[in-house]
Amino acid sequence: MIQFVNVTKVYPSAHAPSLNGINLRIERGEFVFVVGPSGAGKSSLMKMMYREEVATAGKVIIDGKDLGKLRDPDVPYLRRNLGVIFQDFKLLPERSVFDNVAFALECTDVPRREIIRRVPAALELVGLRHKTQSRAMELSGGEQQRVAVARAIVRNPVLVLADEPTGNLDPENSWAIMKLLTDINQMGATVVVATHAKNIVNAMKRRVIAIEKGQVARDEEKGAYGYES
Repeated sequence: MIQFVNVTKVYPSAHAPSLNGINLRIERGEFVFVVGPSGAGKSSLMKMMYREEVATAGKVIIDGKDLGKLRDPDVPYLRRNLGVIFQDFKLLPERSVFDNVAFALECTDVPRREIIRRVPAALELVGLRHKTQSRAMELSGGEQQRVAVARAIVRNPVLVLADEPTGNLDPENSWAIMKLLTDINQMGATVVVATHAKNIVNAMKRRVIAIEKGQVARDEEKGAYGYES
């Protein structure tokens, strides 16, 4: 599903590589945590999976596609099979909950009748069907993140990438988001979560990949967070 083959990423202004010789493989259907100190390279790793960044050297391969060889016009087609969840939600604040989720379908030319069918189903899954016409800015932080989850899954992605999805949430809402991601994984999607949430990682006992100084320091099945929070 996902392969990093001797991947190095160097930013022009950096004194050292953000990633340096990364090798890893994530199989279809896995649930994986990516952990490590701030500045270790976690975000660079995640951004490469949805082709926000390109490797300086090595290969990033998703479902057999070498992302480094993708032409820019082909990147949106790659992302049609991905769902991405951000710490800061990235919603359109003045637009309705329905419109925020529908946007993920509209930008890929899904017919309106299909949008009308799929958006309420995604909102039902995250427990927000009753908020369909509310504006995003009127929601709590936990509700906004659930809208972001609905937007990420409305296209039935094979891969869901979550970069610090609970970073701005209280413990109760954090666990609610992790339950949603677990449910999505059980429905067949591969889920990769970059996080500093020590308690969640330790309790869930999933595969843990630890990044330190741009390299894979640990890769453990049923792993633990391993750092002070």
